[in-house]
Amino acid sequence: MKTIRIKHPHAKIDFPEMVIALGFFDGVHKGHKEVILTAKKEAMKRQLKCGVMTFFPHPKEVLRKEKKVNYLTSLNKKEELMFQLEIDYLIIIEFNEDFSDLNPQQFVDRYLIDFNIKHVVAGFDYSYGRLGKGTMETLPFHSRNKLTYTIVGKVEENGEKISSTSIRKALSVGNLDKVTNFLGRYYETDGVVVEGEQRGRQIGFPTANIASTNQTFIPDNGVYIVKIQINNQWLPAVCNVGYKPTFHDKNKMDLTIEVHILNYSKDIYGQKVKIQWIQKMRNEVKFESVNDLVNQLKKDVFNAKYFFQTSE
Repeated sequence: MKTIRIKHPHAKIDFPEMVIALGFFDGVHKGHKEVILTAKKEAMKRQLKCGVMTFFPHPKEVLRKEKKVNYLTSLNKKEELMFQLEIDYLIIIEFNEDFSDLNPQQFVDRYLIDFNIKHVVAGFDYSYGRLGKGTMETLPFHSRNKLTYTIVGKVEENGEKISSTSIRKALSVGNLDKVTNFLGRYYETDGVVVEGEQRGRQIGFPTANIASTNQTFIPDNGVYIVKIQINNQWLPAVCNVGYKPTFHDKNKMDLTIEVHILNYSKDIYGQKVKIQWIQKMRNEVKFESVNDLVNQLKKDVFNAKYFFQTSE
């Protein structure tokens, strides 16, 4: 797979004739995969290359001037998942104000026809061009019938549309079973190990304090069964997301992500890590005493160990 990063306005780029899947693809969930795999089938049928065209940053950050959008997949993770789907080209367009000003006709001319695209695949609700006024139904008009297209319908699970929005909602309440089901894999976030308060070590449960990176969406506050990747090795762990209410006033604390790695004692300060979110065990609560907290942490570790022993 070749990854091509493009900033508008771009210089001429020579692409082979290609079928392209269009979308933002945040999460690369089952619905997104259906679009991409449909593009692959169309490319094989036509004996053409297959590509995916996506955009970064999220249009909301540019058009609504929102300071931050929390993504389901970092750009690196998105690229990794596209590679696993075995496409030929990943085209990443830098979404900026100039690009957002392109009308539908200009987008089709400069980013589809000029890129040697012959067939377009997108979801039923995909739109393009300024204010999203271009749709798949208008594509023949804007391409002067130079392009054909395939629309992929809703992909549903138990009557609910699989979407990035529904996955965010599930993460916001800690429903990891639904998240895993909609993604077709465990949810992952990136981070780096930073120095914390050392409080976990003092009570017999040392933790790695993780500073989240890449603007990834963090699940709801609570205690989770997770895996953490250190030096390309996945290790079983328990993770607490929240404000440590037993020790702090929530209103005076920043959100913390603390991971207790099972049967592990190495120094990993400064290391880049990934967290794989598997199952929520309980909500974060304020305990009456440190003793009560320690007793609960023992139960959490026992439950996590039992989970890993019986599921692998």
